[in-house]
Amino acid sequence: MVKTWYVLARCVDYFGMTLFTGGLFFLAFLWPDGAGQGRARKVVGTGWLLGFAGTVAGLGLQGAWAAQRPAADLFDWDLLGQVLDTQFGRVWFAKALLWLLAGVVLADLMQRGRNAATSTAWRVGAGVVTLGLLRTTGLTGHAVESGRPLLTQVADLVHLAGICAWIGGLAVLLFGVLSRRDPGDLAAVVPRYSRLAMVSVFAVIVAGVVLAWQTVGGWDRLSTTDYGRTLVIKLLVLAVVLVLAQGSKSWVARRLDFAVVLRGDAATVRPFVHSVAAETALVIVVLVAASLLVTASPGR
Repeated sequence: MVKTWYVLARCVDYFGMTLFTGGLFFLAFLWPDGAGQGRARKVVGTGWLLGFAGTVAGLGLQGAWAAQRPAADLFDWDLLGQVLDTQFGRVWFAKALLWLLAGVVLADLMQRGRNAATSTAWRVGAGVVTLGLLRTTGLTGHAVESGRPLLTQVADLVHLAGICAWIGGLAVLLFGVLSRRDPGDLAAVVPRYSRLAMVSVFAVIVAGVVLAWQTVGGWDRLSTTDYGRTLVIKLLVLAVVLVLAQGSKSWVARRLDFAVVLRGDAATVRPFVHSVAAETALVIVVLVAASLLVTASPGR
């Protein structure tokens, strides 16, 4: 039961990091005006809350799991002390501190809005925090156990960055841009995100292939180990997401200009909204699978 809660904490942490870092990137470089919009802020704020809560809970649950204690003991000081003596504990404690710094970045964004999102100093600060969160996440995954640690850790960083930019941006697009249906925002932001998503997906696929090969070690293990089977499920769901993404891309190419001319007409934009919403829902399944993979043995 403790492991189930631990996996859930990892999933919450992943989802929070994705929303927060991807949302910050979206607001900084694709839609600075969105930094003053309530719904876009809620996406980023929710990401911060989930990320911080998932990290703190994961830290405590790791100790309870290792000591075979109930999940209710996650804040037991003796267990926390034991966890902090491990590599995992030190990395995740650093990650918790990074989330506190991320809170400062978020507070400045909430207070200054567009002025913060377009500020070089704020972007540098947000970038440093984002890199730290991505790196600490990778340091507790299977990439550090590879026979080629440099290759797999670089691939892991690229993979995580691509996922965050793609999925975090998808959430801000859905709840921030598309919910308003402002023709100016549709004309400016949607094409930018479409290009970003294409680059991000390419990075995710290439880096993911490298990670999968280095971690699994052979095609036969995709069907003979729990890790391999979970990876296959993740890839199948991801393939469905990519099909939906292609449909969204097709809508942007064929219907976006028409939607702008009609000033964001709800009936015209609705198919795009449904496609993006379906992508977002399925992505949650991908993140759950990723959490299971992190806590499972590759079986090599």
